[in-house]
Amino acid sequence: MSVPAIETWALTKEYSNGRGCRDVSITVGKGEAFGFLGPNGAGKSTLVKMLVGMITPSSGRAALLGYKIGSLAAKSQIGYLPELYRYQEWMTGEEVVELHARLCRVERSVTAKRVPALLEEVGLGQRGRDRVKHYSKGMQQRLGLACALVNDPEIIFLDEPSSALDPIGRREVRNILEKLKERGKTIFLNSHLLEEVELLCDRMALLNNGVILRHGSVSEVLRKQTKWLFKVGGFTPFLCIWLNEQTGLHFRLSSRQEQTFQGRNSGDQLPSGQSQSQDGSVVWLEAELDSEEQAGWINALIVEQGMTLYEVTREQERLEEWFVNTVSGLDHRGERE
Repeated sequence: MSVPAIETWALTKEYSNGRGCRDVSITVGKGEAFGFLGPNGAGKSTLVKMLVGMITPSSGRAALLGYKIGSLAAKSQIGYLPELYRYQEWMTGEEVVELHARLCRVERSVTAKRVPALLEEVGLGQRGRDRVKHYSKGMQQRLGLACALVNDPEIIFLDEPSSALDPIGRREVRNILEKLKERGKTIFLNSHLLEEVELLCDRMALLNNGVILRHGSVSEVLRKQTKWLFKVGGFTPFLCIWLNEQTGLHFRLSSRQEQTFQGRNSGDQLPSGQSQSQDGSVVWLEAELDSEEQAGWINALIVEQGMTLYEVTREQERLEEWFVNTVSGLDHRGERE
């Protein structure tokens, strides 16, 4: 059985202000792209700094490729791009990468070939001899990525690598990371950009207030219900009640209607304006469903009741909305409040 690229056991870092990480236990396989997702201040950078050996854990333990974090053996296997990276402005891009190569003890003969290749790979091939003070923030971020790769690491830690980039720059960085995945490199991506995690990563964890709320494959962690809309003819107000009782879901008139009906059981009262005069009208019903199969079942139930089903559509919740709703709706143990 191969040794995981990253493994932590109840890794904890405590600060006097209460921030940090608590009882983080994760396993990242070799060649995997793992996303660590959370809002600003969630503890993502604290975890990465422990893993790369910059700060010491308060308790728990961790290993990189089987080596204890902080050891020379572990550090020799990693590349690291911090969120806020600063350079000597008077140096050229080539000189910055060469400096990092020397710090990583890369042989000079290897450095001579690797530096121009890396600059080309990150889109700075024509700007390597320009001084860093003439680089934009996006260019400096890509220069930092070249520095993180200069020792040909097995594990690459990236802390918000796309934070200073425009959409084109983000795509370029993502393409670079996808190529690294193809070469079998392990990528640990810290980000609050949900799209970047979803597009690149195989598995991920959701962190908030220093605690992992969810972890697993991206599809599992990002599993979210979808709002489905049903355009129904021949509607009677009590159809919502009947559907709720039959399915255990919560059907209601869509916000497209002037009034909403949110009855949950046969004892509910109709809202003002929802009288028998609406019987037989065409309305939009909405509910949050888990799958197309569930929507198909609802379709059949509506038709069985003698209603006419004119249209069925779904409105996928935006990732940002899902993230905000998930974090605000979970307590520190990852349970619904």
